[in-house]
Amino acid sequence: MASFISRLGGRIVAKSATKQRLFIQQQVRWCAVAAGSTEHTLSVQKRIEKTRAAAVLGGGQRRIDNQHKKGKLTARERVHLLCDPGSFVEYDMFLEHNCTDFGMDHEKYPGDSVVTGRGRVNGRLVFIFSQDFTVFGGSLSGAHAKKVCKIMDQAMLVGAPVIGLNDSGGARIQEGVESLAGYADIFQRNVMASGVIPQISLIMGPCAGGAVYSPALTDFTFMVKDTSYLFITGPDVVKSVTNEDVTQEELGGAKTHTTTSGVAHKAFENDVDALIELRDFINFLPQSNLDAAPVRVCEDPWDRLVPGLDTVVPLETTAAYDIKDVVNGIVDEREFFEIMPNYAKNIIIGFARMNGRTVGIVGNQPKVAAGCLDINASVKGARFVRFCDCFNIPIITFVDVPGFLPGTHQEYGGIIRHGAKLLFAYAEATVPKITVITRKAYGGAYDVMSSKHLRGDVNYAWPTAEVAVMGAKGAVSIIFRGKDNQHDHEEEYIEKFANPFPAAVRGFVDDIIEPNMTRKRICQDLDVLASKKLKNPWKKHANIPL
Repeated sequence: MASFISRLGGRIVAKSATKQRLFIQQQVRWCAVAAGSTEHTLSVQKRIEKTRAAAVLGGGQRRIDNQHKKGKLTARERVHLLCDPGSFVEYDMFLEHNCTDFGMDHEKYPGDSVVTGRGRVNGRLVFIFSQDFTVFGGSLSGAHAKKVCKIMDQAMLVGAPVIGLNDSGGARIQEGVESLAGYADIFQRNVMASGVIPQISLIMGPCAGGAVYSPALTDFTFMVKDTSYLFITGPDVVKSVTNEDVTQEELGGAKTHTTTSGVAHKAFENDVDALIELRDFINFLPQSNLDAAPVRVCEDPWDRLVPGLDTVVPLETTAAYDIKDVVNGIVDEREFFEIMPNYAKNIIIGFARMNGRTVGIVGNQPKVAAGCLDINASVKGARFVRFCDCFNIPIITFVDVPGFLPGTHQEYGGIIRHGAKLLFAYAEATVPKITVITRKAYGGAYDVMSSKHLRGDVNYAWPTAEVAVMGAKGAVSIIFRGKDNQHDHEEEYIEKFANPFPAAVRGFVDDIIEPNMTRKRICQDLDVLASKKLKNPWKKHANIPL
């Protein structure tokens, strides 16, 4: 028994020694693997850091310096100036193009030619893409388009605005049709997002060819003076086809598009000014069409009287005055963000606040063309009204309109069709609509400017209001054609129609109010109308007279 135990113990000891030896060998192997793994991890980490540094540098320091020499910021500098400090989260920093033609496989930059991601502007979520001119001139590749489409999809998913900072030479020629397909992918998303989330384009450099259609599809297009351009074909192509000599600035500069074409809504002095103004502008807009108009704390008393309005309308009915004096007197803190201030000046549009709530302002401008509606004014007003209706922003309309502008130029240009756009926009809108007739409301233009008949919620007239088919002189010349003492009849017509009573006794205006009470009454009405619910008949979509 003793010998058996002794032999058994020897085997146990031997087995134990073997296990210990194997364990030690295993531990050594594990240590070696761990050391290799750590070394590999450090190598990957270094590669990540190196790639991030390359992405931040874009096309290189020399190209960054050239950008600065032109008075322009880089793509990343723009993003960080726009967003709250430390809030920007970048997407797809490591994405690269996959083009191999024309030596492109030897020239790749992490992130390609656009910076994309999400950030906060005054604490509110936005999605941003910023084209990087230092990388292939900001040209759009398949990878570039993929990055832009990704943030647009995310913005739609969560309900947040998209801001595009455009600075691009156009499609990347080396990629051929793939770059064109990228544009179309972006266009499709612009259309799907329209009326769902606010879309804002800020043109901060060249934007040519097919690239111009994405900004054209967005809600607002802003430009930077002297450094941004929008055109379908550049000056060289124009010269070769039409033999016209034209500069980039004349063809598609900020002045051209904010005063002549109406393509852009506003122009800013430089990159910094543009981005700071954009931070202010975004505060007026809701995050999506599911949100109500933004409301913020207001220090301006809602029931403040505005005595200056009692004398703002001249006694002489043909004398001009500035409707912006009325707007500034009524809105919170005299803060009015005007849209398209240099285009179709006979109508004003823009955003303001009433008792802290965002409102859209539309007003005829008697200082310009007597406030007549023409083609450009009608289109300008219609698009703005439709935007406000899309995003639940109440519309306040100030009316002083003698009618539509007469003449062959307007008729040949289609004033009937274009004027109908403004009529259509007001009639279709279901948001709260408050109208104040300050002076003239003549003819069809009275109907068009958010009249009671187009489902205006509250319609006021000032004592100076004149609601009639036309002015007294024109009316009398028709009614009493060929008869003497027309002047006496003119006085009679003025007594009967050149005042607010004909509309008031028929219920077409809800009240005749003193001008100084206008702010107080509008603030009260907005509170009442905050719970307004109105729906149009179901349809796939309407057929606005485009």
